Amino acid sequence: MSALAGTAFVTIDGKSYSIVGEGTYRVSSETRESLLGQDGYHGYKAMPAAGKISWKGRDSSGVSVAAIAAASNATVTLELANGKTIIGRNMVRVGDPIEVNTEDATFTVDFEGPEVTEN
Repeated sequence: MSALAGTAFVTIDGKSYSIVGEGTYRVSSETRESLLGQDGYHGYKAMPAAGKISWKGRDSSGVSVAAIAAASNATVTLELANGKTIIGRNMVRVGDPIEVNTEDATFTVDFEGPEVTEN
């Protein structure tokens, strides 16, 4: 048997960053919403949904939190223990400004973009 979960590696534009854990991803797809009328179900509405790659990282002297926070049009990759490689292209850092926890030197970062695929 091979590993299904555990180790993970993350890069932004080819630069590796330490990942503490809590890595997540969402492939690019669409959101769907039912369209209902007084007489019942009419169908659904589909809208594009951004792909997402997030993780909890570790701050160190070689990490520029400001550079991560400013990232846009970035290629983000997440390599998983199960052999999958998640690739996000044209990604932008989203959400609140990055906040670093000084007790354990960790931060959480979220990227979204139009193209997140799993290979």
